[in-house]
Amino acid sequence: MNWSMPTYHEPDFSQDFLQQAPNCALEEVVIDGVAPDNYHSTSMYPEYFKYEGQWRIAPKSRMDSSVVIRDDGSVEVVENRNLKRGDRVVLGRSEDGSEGVLVHSTGFDDPDASQNSDQFVFRQGRSRETSFARDYDKLMELLRYEREYGKVLWVMGPAFSFDYDARFAMQRMIEEGYVDAVMAGNALATHDLEGALLKTALGQDIYTQHQHEGGHYHHLDVINKVRRSGSIHAFIEEYGISDGIMYALDKKNVPYVLTGSIRDDGPLPEVIGDAYEGQAAMREYAQEATCVICLATMLHTIATGNMTPSYKVLDDGTIRPVYFYAIDADEFVVNKLLDRGSLTATTIVTNVQDFITIIAKGLGVWS
Repeated sequence: MNWSMPTYHEPDFSQDFLQQAPNCALEEVVIDGVAPDNYHSTSMYPEYFKYEGQWRIAPKSRMDSSVVIRDDGSVEVVENRNLKRGDRVVLGRSEDGSEGVLVHSTGFDDPDASQNSDQFVFRQGRSRETSFARDYDKLMELLRYEREYGKVLWVMGPAFSFDYDARFAMQRMIEEGYVDAVMAGNALATHDLEGALLKTALGQDIYTQHQHEGGHYHHLDVINKVRRSGSIHAFIEEYGISDGIMYALDKKNVPYVLTGSIRDDGPLPEVIGDAYEGQAAMREYAQEATCVICLATMLHTIATGNMTPSYKVLDDGTIRPVYFYAIDADEFVVNKLLDRGSLTATTIVTNVQDFITIIAKGLGVWS
């Protein structure tokens, strides 16, 4: 299989109803962080706004945000809490162009694709019984393409750090250039570093599953050591860490964002405790990504889905899709993402240990 990037088909702006559509209505923000009434709220799809007679696309977007037209005519999507007094916000709740706002959800559809007329089909959803063979093949071809031309963002739960093979497979993916950024929580980094230093996760051997006596202290001891060192990088250097996910990220200078939760132990020095500061850090990498892979972390997956657009405008003006994958052993988690309306995501129901070893072996980075 050779990867082929879908062609984007922009709306036909020569149509009479779009040519005759009014410019979008604007109203200035009066109070910082408060949108005017009847503000337009964004989706994940490409959206166009008619301003001074021209339809303009929002080059960077995310769902559930307002649209600000800057003085130079540029379009910027801004979370309501980040609106500033004087910002000119687009108004209008219709999305068909009649108010100068057009949501284009079919830009990457194949206009020549035939439609199946059958009203009854098996397995319309995604479950453990779904065949995922083609999904794996397509993802591996996509990753080869993205390594050369795109940016792959991995959103990871701590399950990787509890399994010997998964942890090493992910290390090899990072070392071979298939990872451009990682978003995770305190637990992934803590237990990965525990695995590197003590070969355990929560005191349990990551290969044999043997429970070490006093093992419930292991992750707390590691957090304490990292905090004493002052940073994850300093800890890796001080203790001669030479394997694992955090080691590979540090070695390859791959950026990562660790966001905290109310249940965290420690946390590690790099963990961002402020939820909105963490969201802002995550958004930076979500908006740069061309492929997002979320693994065994429901809240991080849904949060990332909310802030990731379904498209990306490249420097040359080309519009390409952003691919979004959600992998989890629980059908509820992957279906929750789809129900949320975040993206047309590809979902795979399996444990992430099996998933990452299949991908790593298929790409030839680990055998």
